[in-house]
Amino acid sequence: MTTEAPRPAPKDPFDLPDVSGLTVGVLGGTGDQGRGLAYRLAKAGQRVIIGSRSAERAGAAAAELGSGVEGAANEDCARRSDIVIVAVPWDGHAKTLEGLRDALEGKLVVDCVNPLGFDKKGAYALKPEEGSAAEQAAALLPGSRVTAAFHHLSAVLLQDPGVAEIATDVMVLGESRADTDLVQALANRIPGMRGVFAGRLRNAHQVESLVANLISVNRRYKAHAGVRLTDI
Repeated sequence: MTTEAPRPAPKDPFDLPDVSGLTVGVLGGTGDQGRGLAYRLAKAGQRVIIGSRSAERAGAAAAELGSGVEGAANEDCARRSDIVIVAVPWDGHAKTLEGLRDALEGKLVVDCVNPLGFDKKGAYALKPEEGSAAEQAAALLPGSRVTAAFHHLSAVLLQDPGVAEIATDVMVLGESRADTDLVQALANRIPGMRGVFAGRLRNAHQVESLVANLISVNRRYKAHAGVRLTDI
């Protein structure tokens, strides 16, 4: 008679790796969203490098944010970072990434760009040819490990030193569970945030598009709404 070996217990989905020793680069770190993320991650103890087309501008922004943040030109930021967050404006997304393909080779890239248009009716979602900003990034950076996250965060709250916690969930998408685990763990470094796996990159469009709805919510209720996922 043969007996089967016991199956290992399933991994706890919230048992995530330690990312405290990794350096995080923020491309577009002089913009509101990038500055806010840089500020929060540095405040949580992460080493952060702000990237900009101008090293001087990046250095000035880093000095304003204080300890734990330094500034550099985009290419230097990309090469020196373990995880690189892309927080550039949508209209400069493709050009920026094309110019940094070599510097981002082998890096874990986190795209948080939301392709949006605006008219007299308000914000509306755009759909890139590749399907989403994240999928565009993956197409432009074949040597990088591209994920998507940090789309639904209020830049106002992120930059406000009077706000101790950012009470929101961060939906994380990607092709490798090991990579999305790292990004979830990074989100968890910020008090109040929780990183949640939300599927593969092919599902990034609807996550990016939801920002148009949040803009409408925030305008109507004069708020800084985020997203919470229930029952997990």
